[in-house]
Amino acid sequence: MRKADEGQMGRGRRMILLAGALLLPSLAWAHPGHGEAGLLGGLSHPFSGLDHVLGMLAVGIWAARSNGWGRWLVPAAFLGGMMGGAFLGLDGFVPSHLESAVMATVVASVLMATLAARLPLAAKAAMAAIFALSHGFAHGAEIPALASPGTYAVGFLVATALLLTLGVGLGHLAQQTRREGWLGAALAALTLTLFWA
Repeated sequence: MRKADEGQMGRGRRMILLAGALLLPSLAWAHPGHGEAGLLGGLSHPFSGLDHVLGMLAVGIWAARSNGWGRWLVPAAFLGGMMGGAFLGLDGFVPSHLESAVMATVVASVLMATLAARLPLAAKAAMAAIFALSHGFAHGAEIPALASPGTYAVGFLVATALLLTLGVGLGHLAQQTRREGWLGAALAALTLTLFWA
């Protein structure tokens, strides 16, 4: 095995360990609620549920299949859709089907990443923005009740961007090491656990 290949394998293991470390808190917290306000509350919330973590990692992994700047357009569209959804939810109204919609977008994102779906960049960006609307709406409905809504929203967006970036990194690494099948299988298995929680 060439030294370059060994170096990439080592980086791959480190990236997988980092992803695992990020998933552990979400498994332990089991979606405790959103009582903590402010910047720290916003930063920690996306890691507080496996559904959040999987959905955002999957969008990043899926985006990694685009070339050049296109791989960053999809996460940017997701962030834009999340902000738009948050504005829609600011009045506090939460539709009864919202949790089902969030879960459906997580499953769809994981399927797109697992099946290595190849779509035009504009279609990927549009889907990411639409998927993010329900996530943003759910969190926008919580913001008015928080003590520091502005800093919470900033923290939430920063943490979401971190998860999306990690997903892009994992997706790129999986392509380089030809481990896309393994990564897809891990995503699918973790997603199945959401239905038994």
